Amino acid sequence: MNAKSGSLIRAAVQAGVLVAITSGFSTQTSASGFAVTENSGSAQGNSYAGAAAAAEDASTVWFNPAGMMKLDGDQIVVAGHFISPDSSFTNQGSTNADGSDLLGDNDDAGIDAFVPNFYWVTSINETMKFGLGITAPFGLVTDYDDDWVGRYHSVTSDLKTVNINPSIAFKVNEKLSAGIGLNIMLVDVTLTSAIDFGALLGTPGAADGFADLEGDNLDGVSSDFAYGINLGLMYDITPKTTLGFAYRSEIDVDVDGTAEFRVPAAAALVLGSGAFQASGGLNASITLPQSFSVSAVHDYGKVKVLADVTWTGWSSFDELRIKYDNPNQPDSATTEDWDDTFRYSLGIDWQYSNKVTLRTGVAYDETAIPSAERRTPRIPGNDRTWLSFGGTYVINPEFTIDIGYSHLFISDTKINNTFESSQPALAATITGTYDASVDILSAQLRWNY
Repeated sequence: MNAKSGSLIRAAVQAGVLVAITSGFSTQTSASGFAVTENSGSAQGNSYAGAAAAAEDASTVWFNPAGMMKLDGDQIVVAGHFISPDSSFTNQGSTNADGSDLLGDNDDAGIDAFVPNFYWVTSINETMKFGLGITAPFGLVTDYDDDWVGRYHSVTSDLKTVNINPSIAFKVNEKLSAGIGLNIMLVDVTLTSAIDFGALLGTPGAADGFADLEGDNLDGVSSDFAYGINLGLMYDITPKTTLGFAYRSEIDVDVDGTAEFRVPAAAALVLGSGAFQASGGLNASITLPQSFSVSAVHDYGKVKVLADVTWTGWSSFDELRIKYDNPNQPDSATTEDWDDTFRYSLGIDWQYSNKVTLRTGVAYDETAIPSAERRTPRIPGNDRTWLSFGGTYVINPEFTIDIGYSHLFISDTKINNTFESSQPALAATITGTYDASVDILSAQLRWNY
C-alpha cells in the first residue's frame, strides 16, 4: 500500500465515522423489537436472506466477519437506507384509572428516517484480513402529538445507536474461515410523555404536566461505553455451497442523563412530597439482545439461492426501569416481558449479465412483544412479512452500485396497556389498534481499490 492509498483510506474511515455520528441513526424500527436490520444495500434486495454466508461485499463485517476472506482485494462500502413507516392508531375505548373515557385524538407515530452504514476491509496478509464496520443495529423514533389519547404512555421515544465494529478474519484451511469482532456501542435516548396531574386532583385530564427524560453513555469516559463481541464461521461444503454461522453477544448499556418535569400550578400546591422537581439526574440500564444466525448459499451458475434463520434473545428485555437522583421521585418502571424471536428469510440472486445482478427475497420476522397488554405506544411492533427487490450494477472493476427496496406488511396490532405507576390514579389504559406498514429504499456504493 503506497502513501497516497493510505491517505485515501484514512480519509474514508474518518468520513465514515463522521457520517455515523452526525446522522443520528434514528428510525422507526423495521425489525422485531427495536432492532434495525438495514445494514447492507446489496442484502436489502433479497430481505437479508443468506447474509451470514453470502459475503457479497464488505458489509459481511456486520453479518459474518469470516466472510471477509471471500473478498478479492480491499474494499470500502458506503450505504444509505431511507425508511418510511406508516403507523396510524385508532382508539377503541381507552380509559382513565377511574374508568372514565380517556380523551384525546388518534395519531400517526411514523417518522421518516435515514440510516447510513460504512465498511472497510483490507488485507493483512494472504490468510488474514481486517475490517471495520460502523452501523446502527438498534434504533427507534415514535413521535405523537402532545394531546393525543395515549399521551400519558408516550409522546416521543427516540433511541439512537452507533456501533463501531473492528474485526479480524483468518483462513483456517481451504474450506473454513473464521472471524471475530469487537463492538463498541454508543447510545443516546430521549423519552417524553404527559403526566395527568388532574387525576391526582380528582379531575382526570384537567391539569396535564410533562416529563422529558434524556440520557446517553457518551460522556467520554471509556468505562461507560458498552462493549460486546461477535464471532463467525464460514464453511464451503462444496465449491458451490456455503454455510455461515454468526453470533453476537449481549451488550449491557448504562445510561446517565437528566429528567425535567413541568408541573401545572394547581398540582404543585398539593404535591408537597418533593417529587417532580424541575430538573434532576437519572440512570437507566438495558441489556441489548444476543443473536445467532445460520445461513446457506447455493450457486447454480447464473442463479444463487440464499436462506437464513436468525434467533434473537429479546427475553433479556424484561423491564425498562428509570431511577432518579431525587430520593423523593419513585422509579419509572415498565414491565416488558419480551419473548425470544426467530426471523426466516429466503432469496434469489440472478446474474442477468456480467454487469447486472437482479435480486428478490421474502422474510418473516416474529414480534418480541408477547401480548396486547405488554405492547406500549413507544414500540407498537408486531409480526411482519418482508417482500424485497433489488439489483447490482458493475460500473467498472473499481466501482459497483447496489439498490434495494422492501415493503413490510405488518399484522394489525392490538394494544391494551395500562400505565404502571406508584400512584393508582395515574394508571390510565390505552386500548386500540395500530394499522402499520414500512417502505425501505436502500442504495450502496462499493469501491474496490
